[in-house]
Amino acid sequence: MIIKNFRLNIILRVAVLGISITILFYLIFYTVLYASIIVLAIIIIVQLYSLIYYAEKTNRDLSRFLSAIEHSDFSQTFIDTSLGSSFKDLYKSFNKVIMKFQSTRSEKEEHLRYLETVMQHVGIGLISYNQNGEIQFINNAAKRLLKVTHLNNISSLSKISRSLTQKLFALEAGERVTIKITDENDFIQLIIYATEFKLRDQKYRLVSLQNIQSELEEKEMEAWQQLIRVLTHEIMNSITPISSLASTVQSILKNNVQGQAFPDPESLDDINSAVNTIQRRSEGLIHFVNSYRNLTRIPKPNFQIFRIGSLFERIKNLMSKELEEKGIKFSQCVTPESLELTADPELVEQVVINLLINAEQSLEAKESAEISLTASLDDRGKILIKVTDNGPGIPEDVIEKIFIPFYSTKKAGSGIGLSLSRQIMRAHGGNIRVTSKSSEETVFTLRF
Repeated sequence: MIIKNFRLNIILRVAVLGISITILFYLIFYTVLYASIIVLAIIIIVQLYSLIYYAEKTNRDLSRFLSAIEHSDFSQTFIDTSLGSSFKDLYKSFNKVIMKFQSTRSEKEEHLRYLETVMQHVGIGLISYNQNGEIQFINNAAKRLLKVTHLNNISSLSKISRSLTQKLFALEAGERVTIKITDENDFIQLIIYATEFKLRDQKYRLVSLQNIQSELEEKEMEAWQQLIRVLTHEIMNSITPISSLASTVQSILKNNVQGQAFPDPESLDDINSAVNTIQRRSEGLIHFVNSYRNLTRIPKPNFQIFRIGSLFERIKNLMSKELEEKGIKFSQCVTPESLELTADPELVEQVVINLLINAEQSLEAKESAEISLTASLDDRGKILIKVTDNGPGIPEDVIEKIFIPFYSTKKAGSGIGLSLSRQIMRAHGGNIRVTSKSSEETVFTLRF
């Protein structure tokens, strides 16, 4: 029968060891049984080692416990082996401490997962990195803004924008800056805010990234619409009476010139011509103002699902003859052919035709002139419609102004076409962008 009680086990081991030593001394002093003496001495050594090993069990258990705490290995358990009440209480205390650590660790892990989930789902981009630029955390919003699937170091952002990388390294705690990032199809305006914290004697920087491009455009358009309302109100109040008065004066001159004390006929012709000019100019100004009113009267889109290929065919039927007469090669392509768009087909058609007319006008006197109309999906799954021409391009000092109402580089241009197109795209929740290379090409991109 195995004795499991620690105290009793020690007593028995000591008793057996004492008896063995007594017998050894007896054999040494009173006999010549040398072989027995040697065997008994070895047995005594084994018993002594076993006793020491058994007595140090508490130290081994304590060492295992402390090692588990040190390495956060909370899978360890201490089983009661019925070695006595003292061991039972000791093992019970060990297990309670380990369970408490397990509970605390689980709570921290759950809290960490909760925070990570929240940070991954917030709409503002968040990036955390150390002084060497090594990324510790980046959420999904930041990945979407920067168009990356993973990021290990801030330096890798140089492929997207060198100025952005420099800004991120140079940011101070509490600093807020704005920066524009451009690519082939789009550009975004970012507002960046930085804060710093210290963890394990190492400094980290937490940066928030927010795209404010749509808000800026929205405020810009609201400001222009308000300005247009004021202008149209004031101009109409001035022009309408002038037009009415000119018409009245002309009528009086025609009906009452006979028998009145008027100047000679030549002077009357001059007066009549001047009045006619005033009337025509007044009516032209009224028409001019009414055309600008369209900027503030964009109809609400009637959203429908339609094939972009069908839209392109209608546009081709409208534009192909005119383009052919001017010697402009026109091509169109939809990838994939079954690509569908949820939008107002009439408003989208109006925007595309306006862009095609602009492209056509930019190709005057251009040899081997070409215009292409394409539709595809970008890397985010958004639908892009592009109008590309191989004209002279748009100067850099002009490209930022072309969407401003009333601004036009054409002598006969009203300056509302592109502004109207931008408003239509905004009404669809999309945007319109332009990129241009001098003497090579100009690309207008509609992103839905």
